[in-house]
Amino acid sequence: MPPASQEQRRSTRDMPPSRRSGPPSPVANFGASFGPSSAEAPRCNLKGQSGPRRARRTRFQTMKPLLGCCCCCCRHPQVLWAALATSMTIGFTLQLLGVSFQKRVSFSQLHPSPSHGCQPRQHLVFLKTHKTGSSTIVNILHRFGDTRGLRFALPTRYQFSYPNLFQARKVKGWHPRGHPFDILCHHMRFNLAEVQKVVPPDSFYFSVVRDPVSLAESAFSYYRGVVPAFRRATSLPAFLASPLRFYRPGERGNHYARNLLWFDFGLDPPVGPGLGSIKAALANLDQTFHLVLLTEYMDESLILLRDALCWSLEEVVAFRHNLRSPRAVSPLRPSEAARLRAWNHLDWHLYSHFNRTFWARVEQFGHARMAREVALLQKRRVELMRHCLRGGGPLEPVHIADEGIRPFQFGQAPILGYALQPSLPPGDQEGCRRLVTPELQYKDLLDAKQFPPLLPGNGSKAAAGNM
Repeated sequence: MPPASQEQRRSTRDMPPSRRSGPPSPVANFGASFGPSSAEAPRCNLKGQSGPRRARRTRFQTMKPLLGCCCCCCRHPQVLWAALATSMTIGFTLQLLGVSFQKRVSFSQLHPSPSHGCQPRQHLVFLKTHKTGSSTIVNILHRFGDTRGLRFALPTRYQFSYPNLFQARKVKGWHPRGHPFDILCHHMRFNLAEVQKVVPPDSFYFSVVRDPVSLAESAFSYYRGVVPAFRRATSLPAFLASPLRFYRPGERGNHYARNLLWFDFGLDPPVGPGLGSIKAALANLDQTFHLVLLTEYMDESLILLRDALCWSLEEVVAFRHNLRSPRAVSPLRPSEAARLRAWNHLDWHLYSHFNRTFWARVEQFGHARMAREVALLQKRRVELMRHCLRGGGPLEPVHIADEGIRPFQFGQAPILGYALQPSLPPGDQEGCRRLVTPELQYKDLLDAKQFPPLLPGNGSKAAAGNM
């Protein structure tokens, strides 16, 4: 089949993925964008290796006439072969050791590095949307801030009083006249006026969105036990057959059942018919968010994020977090997907809008450059997975003994996690552990660093000193 023209590719990218004829479903793309399968893992370049091997054979053939009968070795071929075998063994061993040193995984920065003339951005607001792969991005932010001693705006528990709108007073340690926090990245319902009280004015705002079809399928599986509208239905197809039979607006927990993205962005339902109020709401979001990523194209999203933040590629390498077992994903018929988009029509408008802005950013970034950086990112991820992980990939929670890295289990399907290779060097163990630590446990670690518990007796002395 001949390749598509540039004009065809551009027009296709401007459409939401569901309207394209070529790419697979968002669920499949999302699975492929993180953690390539074994079939996708980099293979040895046998063609590239054949050249040196042929060169070595040619050298030996060239040397053969020089080993004429004037040499005593000709009269003792056993001596010649023994010496040759010994030298080849030593050389091969040294070659293996050299390759081993070259391929040793380190946690130093990886090219491409930040562009000259820009400074890495450290003031960040990430709107963590639900069921969009956002836990993976939070892990990136946790690692970045943790290794640099940055201050996180942390909730008292694990969310900022969600589903209520975000309020600055819910941030642990916040004071109106206190120093602003560097990073805000945990679950909230977005409220710009209150967020601005917590972070510096030069903060970078970004988020991530997902096709409402795959998002709703994931939400039904994950939240069914706490969402009345889902709990009343025997299955997702049954719910879609007559959603108003199960859904009651305003009922606690039902915000998960309809237009969840719209809700997380802090938007209210449009007051009247027509698209005017919807377009106005999206225009306001464009004024606030510097970048909105796509779940279905997470690797490309991370490259755009790296470029926007002036970070190195190493800083956006991540393993996928809060991942369901693939066996738990329910395929949907085209008619069911159409019903889901109609039911979540506000999310569909929001997703379609940011799909267009995303591909406009890719066009500006350059497709060839994007392909190169995505390949580097995927290669580095595979290297780290092989080096860090027992089994080389995600595991069922029953196979993860360490509670510090075992993911919290919620919903109908097992949440996969990772186990570390035994006997990792101390420096590598620290870096690998950061990569696999789930969101809740990492939040607790950050909390303990920022708000260390008082030693016995210190509290009374501090209190006395402040009197």
